[in-house]
Amino acid sequence: MARKVTLFTGQWADLPLAKLAKMAKGFGYDGLELACDADHFEIDKALTDRSYVQDKRNLLKKYNLNCFAINVSLVGQCVADRFIDERHRRMIPARIWGEGDPESVRQRAAQEVMDAARAAAGMGLKRVIGFTGSPIWHLIYSFPPNDFDEIEAGYREVADRWNPILDVFDAEGVRFCLEVHPTEIAYDIHTTRRTFEALDYRPAFGINFDPSHLHHQFVDPVVFLESFADRIYHVHVKESIRHLDGRNSILGSHLNFGDPRRGWESVSYTHLRAHETVLDLVCRLL
Repeated sequence: MARKVTLFTGQWADLPLAKLAKMAKGFGYDGLELACDADHFEIDKALTDRSYVQDKRNLLKKYNLNCFAINVSLVGQCVADRFIDERHRRMIPARIWGEGDPESVRQRAAQEVMDAARAAAGMGLKRVIGFTGSPIWHLIYSFPPNDFDEIEAGYREVADRWNPILDVFDAEGVRFCLEVHPTEIAYDIHTTRRTFEALDYRPAFGINFDPSHLHHQFVDPVVFLESFADRIYHVHVKESIRHLDGRNSILGSHLNFGDPRRGWESVSYTHLRAHETVLDLVCRLL
């Protein structure tokens, strides 16, 4: 059976969902992965307004589109980040930001991810895609020298913050799919394995595989797939390209995306010939 190809709506949050759904159907997509952003999928309304979920279903049906997952990445980032600041305020709902007290933001974000599991179940979905945040990302370079007990404590903190969330996912029969990504607790093969260990390999916690976040780090996406084949619950078909010219690096040089001086850039598979080995392996694993 052919796999359904859907469009993640997060990059289109400036467009009303009704307009985007019509566009996506015209592009040839089979459905949408709804971002919990703008009017695309509002978790609070999904849980409090009986007609809200049915209205979303009706809109998708109008354009013969499916939905297999919702995406709570932006709020999920706030659950375990060490530093909560203006970057976070700009990307999350005002009700989650509140007065901006960092721990209060983390707690509200955690509750929102729990509610995402409940809302997904109410939508008849089995997967929520998202980020975890990380209390130790700022320690990536190990200079000034790290206290590696603090690194271990970071994994324990993520487990402490995410286990109660995953209890709700278990109760709702929904799985959380972490998009392994720089700035998350898991960003490569070693850190992904350590995250699974910290969470005792709970079945509710798996991976949204997106090779674009691995390639520019020089992590082999095929090796990643082979390492975690049984935990790949969802896939984003996106790639990255490297522009390493001797002047830049994979760290980004504090240059914004789209700047030609950057050392790497995310691209779509529609704009770059796919790595056939990666795609073939994904199709065989899922």
